[in-house]
Amino acid sequence: MTKTSFIKSRIKSFGYAFQGLKTILKEEPNFWIHILATLIVVSAGFWFNITTYEWIAILFAIAMVLAAEIFNTAIENLSDAVTKEQNPHIKKTKDLAAAAVLITSIFALIIGLIIFLPKL
Repeated sequence: MTKTSFIKSRIKSFGYAFQGLKTILKEEPNFWIHILATLIVVSAGFWFNITTYEWIAILFAIAMVLAAEIFNTAIENLSDAVTKEQNPHIKKTKDLAAAAVLITSIFALIIGLIIFLPKL
């Protein structure tokens, strides 16, 4: 692979990633709930002038929740492409992916409480 074709393929892969972001924003209402929570938490971070380490924790928690929601949506879409019929394995898979979003959201909330409660 030449250097030029390598660079072109990397640029193309970024295009796919941005298409994925466009898709999640367009098609997934739950993602917008997470975006709203992100805006509130980031605003609170500026309002309370949180420390660098607190920002790291907050941003990591936000990234985890958003990524979990994207993985969950990807798994749901793939599962639906496999079959629309009731299937206990697909139900279990979807439930597990949803649980990942729930777990990351709960821990993001805990991180937020640890950081912001003392400031209130």
